[in-house]
Amino acid sequence: MKKPARPLRRLALLAAAVALGTAAKASDFSEPWKNADRALVIDAYEYNSIDWAELATDKRIVGFINKASDGLPPPYFCFGDETEVKLCKALWKRHAVTRELFQTRKVVAKALGLKWGAYHLARPGNPVEQANNFIDFAEPAPDDLIALDIEGIDPTQWMSLEDAEEFVRQVHRRLGRFPVLYSNGKTAQYIADNRYTYRLLSRLPLWYARYKPDIDVHFPMGNWQGYALWQFAAKANCGRFSCPYRVPGTPNDIDVSVAPMKADALRQQWAFGGLIDVPADYLASIPVPIPREAGLAGKVTIT
Repeated sequence: MKKPARPLRRLALLAAAVALGTAAKASDFSEPWKNADRALVIDAYEYNSIDWAELATDKRIVGFINKASDGLPPPYFCFGDETEVKLCKALWKRHAVTRELFQTRKVVAKALGLKWGAYHLARPGNPVEQANNFIDFAEPAPDDLIALDIEGIDPTQWMSLEDAEEFVRQVHRRLGRFPVLYSNGKTAQYIADNRYTYRLLSRLPLWYARYKPDIDVHFPMGNWQGYALWQFAAKANCGRFSCPYRVPGTPNDIDVSVAPMKADALRQQWAFGGLIDVPADYLASIPVPIPREAGLAGKVTIT
């Protein structure tokens, strides 16, 4: 079959990035979830219980982003003493059960008309192997959102930002598109302040996590002009008696994000996949993956 021209794909990604920037500039930074026309997204991990019938009654919920992989995959073969082997087998069993739940949720969410997404929790360790683990676990369709979750800048606990850049490159090598960056306020600001060092991370669409009603004085406007998503509700500020927004069919610790646009606009822009505020010559240095079926080795660059 004839493959679509790469320049056309690149133009499509750039157009989506421009649209994202326009939508973000039109958003506000003070309790936007109170606007009934704003689209909402929830994200979950394996221990969040979901009543899908109840969830479907909230028509503002456009997307469902599920945790996929967590760091490196567990070892397939187990070695060591009895205790080490038992722990190894337990980790593999958890991995298999989590992946089965992930795939089941994907089917159910899409059947209900929700847009689907997956995120990778970045840990210390080989970033290329983590990217491969994420892609192999999530098996993202072209219209599925993919996200890299960077929880902090301490490389002893989380993936270093240098490794995160390599993670992003590997995702692009394999999928031909970029993930969304999930980050809290402190980490996002650090990346923004060092955007000339982190040229990829600072140009990813931002999924901003901050549990305050107003973020206008906190948001890193020096780099990002707006957010792709703002995670405004979580266990940190949502409990039995108070919560910024309660999604039916979900527990109090479910994470809820708001988009700077209406539901139809978010559906059109979903998956994102491009970079924002990119100089005209910047993409020329980004490797483009060659399809395996082409029978060629290596990669090419965009010209």
